[in-house]
Amino acid sequence: MSKRFKPKFNVKKGDSVVIIAGDDKDVKKPRKVLEVFPDEARVLVEGANIITRHTKPSAQNTKGGLVKKEASIHISNVKLWDAKGSEGAKVKRTRENGKLIRVSKKSGATI
Repeated sequence: MSKRFKPKFNVKKGDSVVIIAGDDKDVKKPRKVLEVFPDEARVLVEGANIITRHTKPSAQNTKGGLVKKEASIHISNVKLWDAKGSEGAKVKRTRENGKLIRVSKKSGATI
């Protein structure tokens, strides 16, 4: 990403999203965003892009071995979940009472 301007994304931590591209593609199953990395334009989504790590025994993990965890996916591969329309939604930002809110373009519901 460019270092000159800070990128703005409509996806935030705790949002429900659907994965629209990749191995975990499922446009009908909403999943929760665990973390957003705006500098790399990536998101960490619950139960998506599971990787296996070989870990050595340590104080926290005395056994070590294989650990399965989520890896980040590109932000362009997710869409915000519109509960009213029960589908992924394109989003626009509008100002209401001096505050920015996210609104679904198709159904008009706030997200």
